[in-house]
This record gives sequence, C-alpha cells and structure tokens, in this order.
Amino acid sequence: MAFKTLDEAELSGKRALVRVDFNVPMEDGRVSDDTRLRAAKPTVDKLRAGGAKVILLAHFDRPKGKVVPSMSLGPIVEPLAKVLGVPVAFAPDCVGAKAREAVNAMRPGDVLLLENVRFHPGEEANDKAFANELAANGDLYVNDAFSAAHRAHASTEGLAHLLPAYAGEQMRLELDALDRALGNPERPVLGIVGGSKVSTKLDLLSHLVTRLDKLAIGGGMANTFLYAQGHDVGASYCEKELAETAREIIRLAGKNNCKLFLPLDVVVAEKMAPGAPARVRDPGSIDDDERILDAGPETVERLCRAMGNSKTLVWNGPLGVFEIPPFDKGTMEAARHAAKLAREGKLVAVAGGGDTVAALNAVGVVDDFTFVSTAGGAFLEWMEGKTLPGVAALLDKRLPR
Repeated sequence: MAFKTLDEAELSGKRALVRVDFNVPMEDGRVSDDTRLRAAKPTVDKLRAGGAKVILLAHFDRPKGKVVPSMSLGPIVEPLAKVLGVPVAFAPDCVGAKAREAVNAMRPGDVLLLENVRFHPGEEANDKAFANELAANGDLYVNDAFSAAHRAHASTEGLAHLLPAYAGEQMRLELDALDRALGNPERPVLGIVGGSKVSTKLDLLSHLVTRLDKLAIGGGMANTFLYAQGHDVGASYCEKELAETAREIIRLAGKNNCKLFLPLDVVVAEKMAPGAPARVRDPGSIDDDERILDAGPETVERLCRAMGNSKTLVWNGPLGVFEIPPFDKGTMEAARHAAKLAREGKLVAVAGGGDTVAALNAVGVVDDFTFVSTAGGAFLEWMEGKTLPGVAALLDKRLPR
C-alpha cells in the first residue's frame, strides 16, 4: 500500500505529533498492562534517533468532550518513561498555551505526552478548528495507532490532511501484515471465524466468503449454522432467527468457490463449568439438555489438515469456550498447529481480536504467529473490507485541504 513511512521523513529538529494508543488497562490508578506502551517504543526510538521532538497524542476512556480528572493521562507518564528508558514530560492540555509552552521547551530527542485529546469535544467531532490547534504544535504527523484508525477523529484523521503524514512503526507492521493476509495473500487462504454470535459478524462472514479459499466457522456461531442445516442443537446458544441468514452465507460461499467448514463433531456438556463432564457428539445426536461448548476432535483434525494445505491463515475468534477447561481443547490444539506451521515457515498466520489474542496468550503461541493484532474493532472492520479513515488519510497525499 502507498503510505509513507518514517524512513522517508526528514526528522532532525522537527516536531513530530505522534498519535498512539495509550488506552491501557488501569487498576487502582496504575497501569496493569503496558503492552500498548511497549508497542509505541519502536516509533519513539526511531524519531528520537533521527533528532525529532516527540509529542505524543492519545486518548483514555470516554470523557465525551469534558475534562474528567480520573481519565487523565498523567498516571501513564511514569510507566511510559520506564518502557522508553528516557524521561517523559507531561502537559496538562493537548492544545492552547500550556501545550504550546511544553512543546517550546523541548529539545531534539525529548519526549512529551499531551493530555487526553478526548477532553475536547472537537476530537471526536473531527472538528477542523481543533485539528488546526493540534497541528500548530507539529511539523509532521505520525499515526501509530491502528487500533483507533477506524475512528474519523481529529487526531486520527484530521491531522493527516494538515501536516506531512507518515505511518509509525507499529502501524506499518499492522498494515503490512494485513495486506499479506487479505490484500495480496499467498494462496490458498484459510479463515477461521469463531465467537458466540453470528449477528455481530455478519459483515465479516459475508465479506470473507468472497475473499477466502476456505472458511472454518466455530464457536457459538457455528451452532446457528448447524441449526440452519436442520440439526437439533439442544440447549446450546443459538440465534435461530438468523437461520436464513446463515443459509444465505452458505449459498454465497458456494457462489464464490469458498469451501465452508462447519463442525463434523462437537463437545457437549449439560453445564458450562470447569471440569464439567463432557462428551463428543455428532451434530445430529445432541440431547435436549446438552450444550455445544467446543469443536470436536474430528473437526479440529480436519481444520489442522486444512492449515497444512494452505499458505495463509486469518484467525478471529475461538472455537469454543476457551476460558473454561475442558472446553479450551479445540482452540488450543488448532492454535498450536498453526503456530508450528508458522514457525516452520509453511504458513503466514495472522490473528486478531480480543478473545483470539487472549486464547493465543493462554496457549503461549503469540510469538510464533506471523502477526497478532491487538487492534480489536479496527482489525474486525479491516477484515470486513471497510475503509478505515485513519488509514485512508495516510494514503491521501493532498496537502493542505
């Protein structure tokens, strides 16, 4: 894709406005997971090495355009400095005199974190006047927050039209990986889509069957497809009202020569509880009081064979209730096999989505996958084929507007 990277930027002495995602988990006022802080380090390091002044823009939570002290970015300063290994200054606003004074005090290589951009209503409204206020403190703009790229906000989209715009290192990795997975993949391409509800992934399923060679459906949403095919799913979660929609997706897959994999067998139990007695059933032989809670061994074996016959894998959503053993077995076995193939260079394996990342972390194979996205909503919208405003703005070279 034709976006500019920092390799093309003149950095020495420049004020670099960098949109990062610091919407991190907090417990008792302290950062409990610094994954997103660490994700920003390569971009910050590259800018500092080039002699730029690094000015970080971020949001935290949903203050809805008002100053909410409990949603300040102030508590992030200390853990961020620890991650970066350098001092981090903090300005109590992202625009106006306080921000300007903090920026003017910077020297090349310094790092400054500005206060929550969502304290201003102009941020989420993508107000041009607010974007201009932000732009006044920068010479160039870097978007390193793919996870916020599906929002057309002032700091994620508006700024890219006002300053020379570049993709940060994390953004570049994300876009390159997704392009390898869906944009220009090595075929055959296999998709795995799991999770509980068909209703939340209609756009995703409808798009993927037009782009993939094979698609495996797992998790609770597979129950709806089994029901649509005439199987009794017992006491399982099932969106029965979407049966015709499921049949339409099956027809669409056939029309586009996408081979659809639905469960051949399932793991059922009467209770969804740790260590609950579980047994394997064929889809047509489920008792009224049984609930489908995982993919069966034959289903997982077929899926692993399909991975072995593919060149690219795109994965979103677990195959079962992976949080509760023994219903994590299907997801864990499939994840281990995908990781092995990726490790051996036989498969480009890209995964994303909150539950998917949690499952891969639980199995301990995140580092073996080609790329694992933590972007959540943006990752899903990309997979759905939707235009992400923050990405589109980086591809737009018109300056100014």
